[in-house]
Amino acid sequence: MKLSGKAKLSYALGAVGKDMVYMLSASYVLYYFQDLLGVSAIAMGIILMAARVFDAFNDPIMGVIVAKTKTKWGKFRPWLLIGTLTNAVVLFLMFSAPPKMDAGGLVAYAAVTYILWGVTYTMMDIPYWSMIPAFTEGGRERENLTTLARTCAGVGSAIITIVTMILVPRLGAMFGGQGAKGIEIVGFKWFALIVAILFIVFTVLTCINVKERSTAEMETVSVGQMFKTLVQNDQAMTVTIAIVLINCSIYITSLQHCQVTSSDFIFLRLTIPQAPLSTCPHRYVHRYTHTLISAKSLDKTPFSAIL
Repeated sequence: MKLSGKAKLSYALGAVGKDMVYMLSASYVLYYFQDLLGVSAIAMGIILMAARVFDAFNDPIMGVIVAKTKTKWGKFRPWLLIGTLTNAVVLFLMFSAPPKMDAGGLVAYAAVTYILWGVTYTMMDIPYWSMIPAFTEGGRERENLTTLARTCAGVGSAIITIVTMILVPRLGAMFGGQGAKGIEIVGFKWFALIVAILFIVFTVLTCINVKERSTAEMETVSVGQMFKTLVQNDQAMTVTIAIVLINCSIYITSLQHCQVTSSDFIFLRLTIPQAPLSTCPHRYVHRYTHTLISAKSLDKTPFSAIL
C-alpha cells in the first residue's frame, strides 16, 4: 500500500517544525544570552562545547532506548511526541531568562536550559528520521520521502532566518519591552512561544497521520559495544573524526563571520535587519538600519560578510 499524500504532507510538516526550532536555537541563543543578557563569551563557549561533548554520548543512548521501545503506538511515535512536547517547553524557557538575574545565575540558567534543549531535541530527532522504514514500503518511496522531508526542513530553517528579526522587535514593543535590548528580550520570549506552539502542532499532525506499519526486530547493541566497535574500526573512526572536524569548522566560521578589524569606518545605511552579531568582539555593526564598515575594505569585503 503506497503512502498517501496526507501522510507525506504530515511528515513533511514535522520537518518544518523541527528545523524551525533548531534554527532558532542554533542562530540566536548566543545572541540572546551574550549580547542581550550579558553572559560572557567564555562562559557561553564552554556551555556550547560541553553540550556538544554530551551529545556524543546522548545520541547513541537515545538510539538504543528507541530501539528497545515497544508500545501499541509503535516505537517511534511515542518518543517523537514526548521529545517534541518537552523540547518546546525547554525552548520557551531558554528564551525566557529573567533579565534581572545575576551573572552567575544567568550562566547556570543558560547551561541548564541549553543542555536540556539538546537532550530533548535528540529525543525527538532520532525517532523522526528513524521511523521512515516503519511506514514506507520500498527504496524509491523512502528516498522520495526523505528528499521531501529534507527540503521541508530547509523551508523551516529559511522561515526562521527571514522572519526572526522582523517579528522579535514588533513582539517586544507590543508586549511592553523597554529600551532597545528590553524590547528584543521580550520579543524573543514571545517569538519562541509562537515557534514552540507551531512545532507541537506540526508534530501532532505527523503522529496522527503517519502510522507505523511494521518494525523489524533486531538485536540491540549496548552503547559500550558501539564505542568498542568504533574504536576497532579504523575506517569508521576516520569518518567520525572527519565529521567532528567539519562540524567544528562550521561552528567557528558561522560564529566568527562578522568580525571587522579595520580602524577607519563609515556609516552604511541598510534597510534590511541584520543577522545576530553574537560573537563580534567590537560593536562596529548597529542593528536594524546602520552599519559601520571599513571604508578601505568596502570594495574587497563580500556583502554577505556584512549582513
